[in-house]
Amino acid sequence: MLNGTVEHVVKQSFLYSYVLSQPFAVYVDAYPVLQNKLLLEAEQVQYSEHGETVRVLQEKLNKLSYYDDKIDGDYGILTEHALKKFQSDHNLTATGQTDKETIYAIIDSEKEKYIEKLENMSDSVQPGMQNDDVKIVQEALHYFGYYKGEIDGIYGPMTQKALETAENEHDMELTDHVDESALKALYDTNENESKSENENTDNTQKQGKQKETQPEVKQAETKDFNRSTLADVARSFIGTPYVWGGTSPSGFDCSGFIQYVFQSQGIKTPRTVSETWNFAEQISQPSIGDLVFFETYKPGPSHMGVYIGDGKFVHAGESRGVEISELSESYWEQRYIGAGRVK
Repeated sequence: MLNGTVEHVVKQSFLYSYVLSQPFAVYVDAYPVLQNKLLLEAEQVQYSEHGETVRVLQEKLNKLSYYDDKIDGDYGILTEHALKKFQSDHNLTATGQTDKETIYAIIDSEKEKYIEKLENMSDSVQPGMQNDDVKIVQEALHYFGYYKGEIDGIYGPMTQKALETAENEHDMELTDHVDESALKALYDTNENESKSENENTDNTQKQGKQKETQPEVKQAETKDFNRSTLADVARSFIGTPYVWGGTSPSGFDCSGFIQYVFQSQGIKTPRTVSETWNFAEQISQPSIGDLVFFETYKPGPSHMGVYIGDGKFVHAGESRGVEISELSESYWEQRYIGAGRVK
């Protein structure tokens, strides 16, 4: 649902450089199109996950009156219940986890909420006006990231500049006469461009997946993947601080650390612990370079690390960041649920 025009706007955002360096992090009060981008990139969000992507999901479900609990980025029972209710109401399979179809439905439903507000406009707005109609205009501009000021209902320089930017990007008249029909045209123009862009993106992704299949198999068949080297890479990050949602050497969370270490060896792994648990081949005893999994704050696999031999593993812990721990420690021994091998 993102198009070239929106991408251009996103790149001008003060958040864009942050999103590039931390692809799974975003502020929940970011404009909806940027939130949509984050959800679509994550695609699958499910029970026991935590992070800014979950907060964005909770924020959107809250706007749609499905979620009324604390927006804390913790995917628990209430978040799962809210998503299942949304899926059921929209004739989707109520799995309690997102997929592209569910995310698109959430995005469309939220956009319809904005469009419904346009029906409450009583007249067109002009510079200098201060009323609820101006608020509706500001909210519509905020949706696409053109307006970044306070929704105060005052048609001042910021509102004027936002309209000019939208007008230039979409090649349509907005500054001289802003009313319900003009704003609906803005949404329609974006929707038409989005459909075309999305079709191209899906086709590109399909082609990419087909091309990626053979190299991944070859990598597993040859010995390019050196597990001892992987263990050394994991050890090299000892002392790196823990950052919630972190995926880079400036700060890791548990799964972000594993993903980064494996990517250093040309191996792509899932983003979450639960997905990695299902992705890896379950083995009875770990060897160097294998993964070890634990059940910590939630039922099921919720923490993992890289096994480095001698009963030790490297992981990103919340209290001390990346560190070495031993499987025989009482805390980990009680929570250990198994090992997995990535091929």
